[in-house]
Amino acid sequence: MSVSVEVAGAVARVTVHRPEARNAMTFAMYDAFYEACESLDAHPDVRVAVVRGGGGTFIAGTDIREFQSVRTQEETLAYERRLDVVVGRLERMTKVTIAAIEGSATGGGFTIALACDLRYAASGARLGVPIARTLGNCLSMSNYSRLVDAVGPARARDLLLTARLLSAEDAQAIGLVNAVVPAVQLERHIEEVAATICQHAPLTIQVSKEAIRRVLERRRLVEGDDLILRCYMSEDFREGISAFLDKRPPVWKGR
Repeated sequence: MSVSVEVAGAVARVTVHRPEARNAMTFAMYDAFYEACESLDAHPDVRVAVVRGGGGTFIAGTDIREFQSVRTQEETLAYERRLDVVVGRLERMTKVTIAAIEGSATGGGFTIALACDLRYAASGARLGVPIARTLGNCLSMSNYSRLVDAVGPARARDLLLTARLLSAEDAQAIGLVNAVVPAVQLERHIEEVAATICQHAPLTIQVSKEAIRRVLERRRLVEGDDLILRCYMSEDFREGISAFLDKRPPVWKGR
């Protein structure tokens, strides 16, 4: 299985494991990830869910080959809404969610990390949304909002417009990750955090999570289908896909 679930007492681990593709997500994997969230939320004993990647990296985002089947306006909007459903389900979990970030957390993997309650990164990890220099597409309005909520508009602009990847230390400095630890200590550190959370009042944890989610949700009522279609229906997006698969720099035309 490319997405597996392991439960040990009150702590569960959701592992995305497709290391040959840096854990890039296929549509089927997104569906499996959603089902993992559903099953863990219904598990009476689980208090904390750790989201991680196998093979020493987090999640690289959506498998670029999946975009080859996204051609029409309807397919484009359906793709972004599909991701919104998956990321939104993770964000709505009643369990505390922790992203264990090693290697790269980029694109869709970055937004999955953003939807977690807590983020801990290994030294050497890199995080960002480099789509302005790679694919020429965009995020959904909800994911733009999650980024702005996490780091503020000025830093969100910097991250998106420069298309740079942040080091784990830089991500911590702007509040994007809670702590940076050596890679060999990451799992142990998260175990300690999870154990601490499991000692606290469960209803207080659940209500606090949901209260914060509701506050943020009210700020996300932004219509953006026109912006999504402007990118995904462009020649530049098709060029971005071709260039990525051909392993060459894209040639942007702005149309």
